Amino acid sequence: MATNLHDVKSADEFQDYLSKDLQRVSLINFWAPWAEPCKQMNELVAELAKKYESVLFLQVDAEQLPEISESFDVESVPAFVLLRGHTLLGRVTGADADGLTKQLAIHGKTAVKPTATSDKAPAAPLASVPETNSAAAAPTAPEEKPAPKETQEELEARMRKIMDSDKVVLFMKGSPDAPRCGFSRQTVAILREHKVPFTHFDILQDEAVRQGLKTYNNWPTFPQLIIGGELMGGLDILREMIDNGEFNEALDNVGVVRQEA
Repeated sequence: MATNLHDVKSADEFQDYLSKDLQRVSLINFWAPWAEPCKQMNELVAELAKKYESVLFLQVDAEQLPEISESFDVESVPAFVLLRGHTLLGRVTGADADGLTKQLAIHGKTAVKPTATSDKAPAAPLASVPETNSAAAAPTAPEEKPAPKETQEELEARMRKIMDSDKVVLFMKGSPDAPRCGFSRQTVAILREHKVPFTHFDILQDEAVRQGLKTYNNWPTFPQLIIGGELMGGLDILREMIDNGEFNEALDNVGVVRQEA
């Protein structure tokens, strides 16, 4: 392991690392051992740590250290946060190797020399930074009219359609084969263990549905399990329903046929 790459064991240790040098650039890698994309990105992070020796690389198990994850609004893994001291420089969400590499190319090369602007507002995210000389050379594209904004009624109708799309629907982070949070992973595992066929919807791909469902179903977190078009709840509720027999009853009421082994 590179000498500038560290596995964070506690919130206090995390703060100690960041406070030692407020001019140093740090990359925080939020990961989880069960997530396959994290394994691939961890290998990339190890290679980047060798290349950018002046950057501090901190590995944070997002579920073991939730106080750190929550402070950076990390809701899924892998996720990466770039800082200079305590100042946000940029974020990369998901297994975006190209995006992470570009962020390090932008901020990592200036890590050794503190800049006069280090105490100012965070730098713009990568998506809004024009490529050098390319903007002037590129022809101006015709201005497109923005798509009409979805009304609340249209959003609710769309969410209802998704909820009614199958007998069992799981609104989750990621997909069943590549979940992006531990709660989603455990819920999928339970449904598969009980051989329950289900349709999933990745709420990370649709911010309107992600926020709208919180109000529509009066349930602020994910995953959300829907049976027969009705919200059952999240992981804890699912476990309770299994323990008291309500889960099998709910499935039988809507005619769910269990998958063969």
